[in-house]
Amino acid sequence: MRVLAVVPAYNERARIGGVIYALRSYVDEILVIDDGSTDTTAEVAMAAGAKVVSHTINRGQGAALETGFTWARRHRSDGVDIVVTFDADDQHNPADIPALLKPLLLGEVEVALGNRFLSSVQIPRSRKFVLYLAGVLTKILFGKRFTDSHNGLRAISANALQVVSLRQRRMAHATEFIGAVVANNLSYREVPVVIKYTAYSKAKGQRALLGSIRILRDLIMARLIK
Repeated sequence: MRVLAVVPAYNERARIGGVIYALRSYVDEILVIDDGSTDTTAEVAMAAGAKVVSHTINRGQGAALETGFTWARRHRSDGVDIVVTFDADDQHNPADIPALLKPLLLGEVEVALGNRFLSSVQIPRSRKFVLYLAGVLTKILFGKRFTDSHNGLRAISANALQVVSLRQRRMAHATEFIGAVVANNLSYREVPVVIKYTAYSKAKGQRALLGSIRILRDLIMARLIK
C-alpha cells in the first residue's frame, strides 16, 4: 500500500524542511502544496525531497488540500492507495502515522481521524473551548459528535477520496470533510494522536475564536447558496 502525505503550507520555510525529513520515515511520498507563499517554502520543500505544487496566490488550507486530493486522484493508477494529511507547522508527530494507518491497512475503515482528546496531551483551555464549539456544530449539522473535527492529521483511502471533495477554501473545510464522511457513509475511526503546543502554534491559536466565527459564517453561506 503506497502512502502519500499531503502537506499544505503557507510561509513555512523555517519548519517545512524538518517536517519533510521527519515524515520520510513514515510515508512513501510527500506532496507539499505551496499555498501562495511569499518566502522560500517551495524551494526548501523541494530541497528536502518533497514534490511541490504551487498556488500563485494564497487560497486557504481547504483549497490547498483539495489541490492535493486532486493530484492523488490523478495519480491513483501510479499506486497512491492512502493519503495522509499533515500540517506544515510541526504541530503533528509523524510517529502517530502508523497507528493512523493500521485500521486502513487492515481494511477495517476507509478514514482514520486523529483525535488529541484520546491522548494524554495537555490542551490549552482556549483551544478546548473552540474545539468543543466545533463538536457541537458537527452534531447539529450532521447528527454525529466528533470531538476533534479540526485535527489536521487524517488518513484517507483512495476509494474514499473519490467521494470527498472540498469546496470550502479556508478553515471551514475541516467541518466540510466530516460532513462528507457522514453523507457518504464512509467507515471511520478516531485514533489517539499528539499535538505539540509550541509558542508558534499557541500564537496561531490565539486567533482561534475569531476563526471559529468565520468557519460558522462560511458554512452557513455555503448552505444558503446550495
